[in-house]
Amino acid sequence: MTRLFVDEYPGQARLVRAAFLNSFVALAIGATFGLIQAFHRTDIYRFLPSPDYYTVLTGHGVFLVISFVIFFLVGLFHWAITDSLGQRPSRAWLSWGWYGLMSLGTLIIAASILGGFMEEPPEVLGAPLSADVLFTFYAPLQANPLFYLGLIVFFAGTWLAGADWFRTWLTWKGEHPGKRIPLPAFMVLTTMIMWYLGSIGVIVSLVAFLVPWSFEVIPGVNPLLTRTLFWFFGHMVVYFWVLPAYLLWYNVLPTLSGGRLFSDPLARVVFILFVLLSTPVGIHHQYMDPGIAEGFKFVAMTNTMFLLLPSLLTAFTVVASMEHGARQRGGAGTFGWIRALPWKDPAFTGMALAGAVFAFGGFTGIVNAGMNINYLVHNTLWIPGHIHTQVGTATALSLMAGSYWLVPQLTGNRLVGRRIALFQVVTWFLGIVFMTNAMYRSGLFGVPRRTAEPQYSFEYDVGIGSMGELNAQIALGGTLLFVATVLFLGVMLLTVLNRDSEPLVDGTIPPALSGPEDSPRILDNLKLWAAIAIVLLVLAYALPLASVIQGGGLHGQDIRPYPVVLVDAVQHAGTILGVPIH
Repeated sequence: MTRLFVDEYPGQARLVRAAFLNSFVALAIGATFGLIQAFHRTDIYRFLPSPDYYTVLTGHGVFLVISFVIFFLVGLFHWAITDSLGQRPSRAWLSWGWYGLMSLGTLIIAASILGGFMEEPPEVLGAPLSADVLFTFYAPLQANPLFYLGLIVFFAGTWLAGADWFRTWLTWKGEHPGKRIPLPAFMVLTTMIMWYLGSIGVIVSLVAFLVPWSFEVIPGVNPLLTRTLFWFFGHMVVYFWVLPAYLLWYNVLPTLSGGRLFSDPLARVVFILFVLLSTPVGIHHQYMDPGIAEGFKFVAMTNTMFLLLPSLLTAFTVVASMEHGARQRGGAGTFGWIRALPWKDPAFTGMALAGAVFAFGGFTGIVNAGMNINYLVHNTLWIPGHIHTQVGTATALSLMAGSYWLVPQLTGNRLVGRRIALFQVVTWFLGIVFMTNAMYRSGLFGVPRRTAEPQYSFEYDVGIGSMGELNAQIALGGTLLFVATVLFLGVMLLTVLNRDSEPLVDGTIPPALSGPEDSPRILDNLKLWAAIAIVLLVLAYALPLASVIQGGGLHGQDIRPYPVVLVDAVQHAGTILGVPIH
């Protein structure tokens, strides 16, 4: 008999479906903004004037990496906790409470961003309703206070979600003394420990500095301090986005391959390493910041290189699991087993392709992590190329592929259009290959990121090919990604409406070949790993933050928020030079 999550936990399935709905709506908006960006930057077609490009850029980042990914994450994690513990959260109002807070926060954030498209945005809370501050929303760019308040509400929802899952686990632990934490639940809990520790930086920045500054309660802020607090959070959040894909790779992908996870202990070690190492490395995003000593940057670079270890362990464990499944299906030979994998299954193929792109993106991440090489690619199109191979594919494609397996579990409906779904994941893969190939190459030749007008008064010496060819690849890749998004959302909609059917998938995940009994119980000591992570954070950030505050103060000089009117800037320069300009 086919085991379905919706049959065993209908109430929890309803909440997961609601979270996925929010996620998919955000995906549709963010993908549309992405297509607009691709056409605008390449000058193929401009839907909007260049000043509005930055509203689109902000929306693209926030809707995709905040709303799409994190709403999917909380839905996936709620499924994983409930399914692996066999335990419903005892307080339904708490579960729907965090969903409501996250939804409210998203609506507030969306209103503040979309208000920027108005020719004359209305005054709200004493400032124009606009938030053209990009995803990296540190000072001196300033948004309407609503934007920051929406983020606080959203983050509060995520913290409450984690409390809900920890409460469920503690109830289960009391009823099952001495039992090891099931692997999916272990992954959820360790990821949330990482989130709690890493998000402290951006929450402090929002509550103590950006919100009072936007309300003019304080005269100014220290931009370097808000930037450092953001990157305290900013690199950890990348792993927060990627770890839902890891959860699918470790639990669902081996099942789809026809086998079992190779090693439960190795999977636990990987997630513990992310708890310990993901946050003390944020300063590697600030190699070009003059206000941070080079020694602190070198320490951050060294710490970052250690993050290769959990990625390499994951590559070994997941590929070994796939090989085991293929050989169970009759695969043979050194590489012949690869042909035996279920390549016609869109869920499997999507996750496998996402993992392959993630491996390539990991090598480009080494470039970003190295101080001397980073100087070459800093603030160039190389950086968005890296982000799109990691979050835009390892995460996004894995979540879409995982939906082809999970949504039938949540609805009780058969997946509609398996061939279309297979075409969709391959289309996304091809789109990301075209687009990121051009982004990486453009970055090496100095093409800047975060600008509506990348072509200045000089020609780029691209060495091989031409700027026209690179722009064509970006536009083609962006178009393919948009088409793949439309196909995915169409398949999801038809599957949800396909009520007169029964799923072909079984929700049972078999135990690992090497189970938790093969590892020391200390791996499940969450308090220990959280305490060590706190110590590492203090060692990594106490001196740099003290140095930043000593150099610029808590609130810095009385800076004016950006963007500023050009006339004001010219008049200010004239004042400095002693030349009156009117």
